Amino acid sequence: MNLANADTIGLWAGFVFTLMIFSYVLGDNILYRLAVYVFVGLAAGYIVVVTVEGVLLPWLQATMFTAEAGVGEQALGLAPFALTLLLLLKASPRLGNAGAIALAFIVGVGAAVALVGAITGTLLPLASATGGAVQLDVLNGFLLFLGVASTLVYFQYLARRDRAGAVRRSLVVRTVGALGQGVVIITLAALYAGAVLTSLTIFSERVAFILARMTGG
Repeated sequence: MNLANADTIGLWAGFVFTLMIFSYVLGDNILYRLAVYVFVGLAAGYIVVVTVEGVLLPWLQATMFTAEAGVGEQALGLAPFALTLLLLLKASPRLGNAGAIALAFIVGVGAAVALVGAITGTLLPLASATGGAVQLDVLNGFLLFLGVASTLVYFQYLARRDRAGAVRRSLVVRTVGALGQGVVIITLAALYAGAVLTSLTIFSERVAFILARMTGG
C-alpha cells in the first residue's frame, strides 16, 4: 500500500467517523457508540505506548539500568512499581489496607502539587494582574476586584443564628453573594457559548477540509 492509498483511506475513515459522531444530534445510536469506542480504544492504546516509551523505559534507564547504578538508584527505580503493586492489593479483602499506603502517598503528592500550582500559577498571577489592572484602569480594575471578591463571598458558608434559631447570613453578605452568583452565571454562560462556537467552528472546518480533499481542491 503506497502513501497515496493510505491518505485516501485515512481521509474516508475520518469522514465516516465524523458523520458517526455527528449522528448524535439525532439521539444516542449504535453508530455514535461505535465511533466513541474506537476513539477510546485508540486513545488508550496511544497512552499506553507513550507511557511505556516516554516514561517507564527512560525512568528505568536513568535509575536501574545505568552502569553506575547503586543500591539507592535501584531502590528508587523500583519505588513506582512497589506503589503500583500496593494499589493492586486494594482489590484483596485481606491485603486491601496495604494499598492505603500507596493511595496516601499519591493523594499527598497530588495535593501538594495542586496546592503549589494553584498558588504560583493562579492566585499570585491573578493578584498581580488585578493590581496591574487597577493601576492602568481604575474602573476596570475595580470591576475585576469586585467580581473576584463577590465570587469568593458567594462560596463561603459562614452564618449566624438569629433569635428564632434560624441560620442566616447578614444582609451585606447576602447582597455581595448574590452579585457573585451573577458573576458566576455570566462566566459559565460565556464559557459555554465559547465551547459551542469552538465546536461548530472545528466541525465546519473539518467538513470543509474533507470536502476539499475529496474534490481535489
